[in-house]
Amino acid sequence: MRVLVVEDARALAEVIAEGLRDQGMAVDVALDGLTAAEKLDLAPYEVVVLDRDLPGLHGDTLCQMITERDDRPMVLMLTAAGAPGDRVTGLTLGADDYLAKPFHFPELVLRIRALARRRPSAQPRTLRAAGLELDPARRTATRDGRRLDLSVKEFALLEALLRAAPTFLSAESLLDQVWDENTDPFTNTVTVTIGRLRRKLGDPQIITTRAGVGYRIADQ
Repeated sequence: MRVLVVEDARALAEVIAEGLRDQGMAVDVALDGLTAAEKLDLAPYEVVVLDRDLPGLHGDTLCQMITERDDRPMVLMLTAAGAPGDRVTGLTLGADDYLAKPFHFPELVLRIRALARRRPSAQPRTLRAAGLELDPARRTATRDGRRLDLSVKEFALLEALLRAAPTFLSAESLLDQVWDENTDPFTNTVTVTIGRLRRKLGDPQIITTRAGVGYRIADQ
């Protein structure tokens, strides 16, 4: 899952971003509304965590712009304006959820995951292919009933491959979905993580590679 955190308080933005990355999400940060608008044109976000009182371009205006996009991300307004009237205003502008500051971080994570599942293009809660079963909400994965002990990035990589199955995903696409904008596009991190994931999945191998195309989950 790729998330954009739009928050002008740099320290808070980084805390939120690091916490979400620890949950296996790819997270980018924008400290003002104009930067956020630019990033939305460059990456396929599933959820935007949006502060309202932003410099450059107000969060309310940005929210309205997002609602007009094709295949738009879901919007969670995260703001100090927590009165009932503020919540109604935010939802009227097109936000899909509203959480007031200060907030409980586990609740933020649950709300983001819930929003991702509500997207019109979202797939079923449990992903299944080639003997694999993965539940993004419960953070569990099995192969032929055997529980898989995966790292955060291995889990996110497997989730991306299962969502795309049986089509191929390029290394660049996997970087976009699983890592974030700060990742070196020339890194071999995808290859290395695929190798670790293959070892944990065991034989017979079900992650196939096609040179110049990418990776996919193949039916057994």
